[in-house]
Amino acid sequence: MIGAIFAFYTMSQALYRKWRSQTFDEVIGQEHVTQTLRNALRDGRIAHAYLFSGPRGTGKTSTARILAKALNCTGPEGERPCNKCPTCTAINEGRMLDLIEIDAASNNSVDDIRDLREKIGFRPGEGQFKIYIIDEVHMLSSSAFNALLKTLEEPPPHARFVLATTEPHKIPATVMSRCQRFDFRRIPVPEIAGHLQEITTAEGFQAEDEALTAIARSAQGCMRDAISLLDQMLSYGVETVTLAQVQEVLGAVSSETVAVLVDGLAERDVAAVLRVVQQLVGQGAGLAEFTGQLIEYLRALMLLQMTNAPDLLDDLPDETIRRMQGQATRITLPMTLHAIKRLSEALPELKGGYQPQLPLELALIESIRGEIRPASVDSEPSAQAVATSAKEASAAATASRSAPVSRAQTPAAVDKPTEAGDAETGKAEASEEADLPLDEAAIRKLSGPGWDQFQNTVRERLGHKVQASLRAVRDIAVSENRVAFAFGTNQFSHDMVSAPETMSKIVDLLSGYLGRSVRLECQMGDTAKLTGRLAVQQAAGQEGPDPLVEYAVENLRASVAE
Repeated sequence: MIGAIFAFYTMSQALYRKWRSQTFDEVIGQEHVTQTLRNALRDGRIAHAYLFSGPRGTGKTSTARILAKALNCTGPEGERPCNKCPTCTAINEGRMLDLIEIDAASNNSVDDIRDLREKIGFRPGEGQFKIYIIDEVHMLSSSAFNALLKTLEEPPPHARFVLATTEPHKIPATVMSRCQRFDFRRIPVPEIAGHLQEITTAEGFQAEDEALTAIARSAQGCMRDAISLLDQMLSYGVETVTLAQVQEVLGAVSSETVAVLVDGLAERDVAAVLRVVQQLVGQGAGLAEFTGQLIEYLRALMLLQMTNAPDLLDDLPDETIRRMQGQATRITLPMTLHAIKRLSEALPELKGGYQPQLPLELALIESIRGEIRPASVDSEPSAQAVATSAKEASAAATASRSAPVSRAQTPAAVDKPTEAGDAETGKAEASEEADLPLDEAAIRKLSGPGWDQFQNTVRERLGHKVQASLRAVRDIAVSENRVAFAFGTNQFSHDMVSAPETMSKIVDLLSGYLGRSVRLECQMGDTAKLTGRLAVQQAAGQEGPDPLVEYAVENLRASVAE
């Protein structure tokens, strides 16, 4: 009966427990830690306290147990631990009284640490050392850390501490300075996949290489998560684990679907892109998981575009890399960067709602059509010509305003100034329609990544609604002290930004971003234009004495009626 119960326990044991590392050689991807500890054991230079930090599932607690076995191993001289002596066997079976494991998440009070201090003075009962492993040590309270300090600094000769944490920045500097720190790294995908292949073979199963790679990539450097997912796949009831099965369990879609959508982005085909999203919704696929896959794919495409080094993508199949190389010639790097940014912003919003796919659709549409085009500068007039036109227009406006003062002149004398005034008015109208010279450097600063940065500032200062209105901007023009936004046919966004209070705040942010005081004009249409009209109006409205009035007062003894 007892044998049957033991056999059932052995069969039902989780794979990650069954395949827990038992020696330093079996710790995957942490050679910088295991080699240092081996050398310290060989030379007898064991510290009284260690701090193991790093992501979950990378081997921190397993390495701490291996160190505890090595310190208390009574086997023959040589590589330790031997895993055969009574001490190693007791630790492996979880019945070693001198190995005390404390979960700081649930034992984080000062009373728990005081209890530890009272018991630490007793000598070990079985081994040479008492080993204290405190997991998630950052969860201890401030009082508990203070109570631990003295013991951690000067523990009894027979005591050793191993502190493990996933958040080392939360540990007080006074505690950290009393420990030797080892940082555990995320395990590379090829090493995880290789270890999974070893486990699969030993368990009597088969798995496709692509399936194991997909499991390894989904684990994000965490060996425990990868082994747990493999355990789930082996329970799927098949002899061979396939990529399609892994994608089904993960809620992921095929890499072909992701590549097809990126082809649509490259061709700027909104209909094709939205058609892929619609198919995914109809299939019940997880949109958040798909968006994560798409971001990962675009990241790889970005690396390929920037470096043209396929060896950076060694965890991707050769067929996928070849397809990316073709896409890299059809999609611009700014568009790739913009798509990654927009999809990353949309990812947290894919959590339900009436139309759960809407954030993804908006991100994809803006990735295709959201690039800001610089205003055309093909027919710019020179700065001198613009200044001359503005001056002529100002003179014409002044003459027309002062015409009533010359009523005493003869009709013939009046007719000539009128003709001259008409000519000057024509010049003023021409100057009003002339395009101002554009500041190309400022336009570049408000294009691509610079425009994204300004929108982020607007979101932080003015909120999401104002930023959403700025996303509708189709074109931007910048002159010396004026900025124009063209909103296409989006009247709502135009009115939102044109609201006096909102525009005032945006102008302040624009002035700070460009480094000079500017005025903002909101326009409808696809092309932003800056003409001399505003300059003419400003010149016409300037306060100052009228030249004809001054002449009448000085030479004709006229007086000005208030």
